[in-house]
Amino acid sequence: MLRRFNRIPLALLLGLSQSSYAHQVFPVDHTRSGYAILALVVFGLAYLIVIGEEFLQLRKSKPMIISAGIIWICVALAYTASGQGPVAQQLFRGTLEEYAELMLFLLSAMTYINTLQERRVFLALRSSLVTRGLSLRSLFWLTGLLAFCISPLADNLTTALVMFAVVITLADNQPQFLVLASINLVVAANAGGVFTPFGDITTLMVWQKGKVGFFEFFDLFLPALVNWLIPALLMSLAVPSARPQVSSEKIQMLRGGYTVVLLFLSTIGLTVALHQVLQLPPVLGMMTGLGLLKIYGFFLRRAELASPTIPGLAQQAAADPELLARYFKPRYRPFDIFISIKRAEWDTLLFFYGVVLSVGGLGALGYLAWSSLVLYGNLGPTWANISIGVLSAVVDNIPVMYAVLNMQPDMPLQQWLLVTLTAGVGGSLLSIGSAAGVALMGQARGIYTFGAHMRWSWAIALGYAASIGVHLGLTTLH
Repeated sequence: MLRRFNRIPLALLLGLSQSSYAHQVFPVDHTRSGYAILALVVFGLAYLIVIGEEFLQLRKSKPMIISAGIIWICVALAYTASGQGPVAQQLFRGTLEEYAELMLFLLSAMTYINTLQERRVFLALRSSLVTRGLSLRSLFWLTGLLAFCISPLADNLTTALVMFAVVITLADNQPQFLVLASINLVVAANAGGVFTPFGDITTLMVWQKGKVGFFEFFDLFLPALVNWLIPALLMSLAVPSARPQVSSEKIQMLRGGYTVVLLFLSTIGLTVALHQVLQLPPVLGMMTGLGLLKIYGFFLRRAELASPTIPGLAQQAAADPELLARYFKPRYRPFDIFISIKRAEWDTLLFFYGVVLSVGGLGALGYLAWSSLVLYGNLGPTWANISIGVLSAVVDNIPVMYAVLNMQPDMPLQQWLLVTLTAGVGGSLLSIGSAAGVALMGQARGIYTFGAHMRWSWAIALGYAASIGVHLGLTTLH
């Protein structure tokens, strides 16, 4: 991606009226008003509920959507009280536009991932691994390497779950190994996601804001690799040398699996090309790619209806279109792209809405400008960005990164790369610091726990510090 891509600055974007580009509107400092204090309290309470999601069994999107609504009501009241009511509406529209771009991008990517799962691409990969007769140590390194290599294109959650399925298939009676393998997968998936815009929501946000170009993300490859390798090397010393029983499981991917992989890679290439050459927003390339997948899905569905696995099904379905829905389980149905769309992580997308709107509202009240002054003005960019990585181990990295982007600290490219690195890999410090860690705690309940992860946090912290050191060292050489 071009580093000097002239994207509309945020302050101007937030100031666009519906009829004119002539007037810029900037957030006003309302931090001392009662409305602003109420908004901050509401956000804090909502996020406490999000943190307690596992115990409350309340999906994280619900409190954040309500938080966004209340905060923007507070924004409107604060601006109206100061005689600037229309400004709040323009600020809201600008924030909503940012969310819409990111949401549609993620929806397209999630649909591709869900289609790959439905076509059994990941199951076929797992099958090819579990039949190779690997030792536990080889399994540890291979699954970690694959997690590091797959997560730049797929999200870290999907990557960790796919690789963990391989581990649990072969070593379900090895609790010590399951702990080490789970930590290794979390660290590898988080590290692999930081050196491409497609690897994590935070890297996508940084890319779409024009802070880091597409090819400039690859400068983080070596720091990310170090971030994974150091804890992996230390943990591998504790991996048992046993060889698990070979599984005879053999799974073939469904018709069109390879084509969907090629379409996904082509969509990524199209997205990058449109953004590089024509400076069009990345969402356009991704949605165009989604359209291509939908067209291919049409022909794939027709082919499966014409040659079903159940004798006579094609003729019956032609006579009665509702037959499949009434009598057959989902695994017997022909391909349907809208099922892949339906299975997108809607809780995450709606949580993302709540976060973006809530943080945007706090920014409209002046809190982000104040935070930028305190954080980047007092600590300086390097220490501030390192601290943000540590914070992301406790607080989800999405609101943290969105807040940083809206603070708009005056930083060079290498500092934007640093905060991208730390926000992405900082979540590995704790098991609750990333979606991958939380998911694997659920998959290996009672084995991979918060405490089990904490016993190796010192090794992960060494990798975190080393990756920062490598990045700063490379910056000095340049």
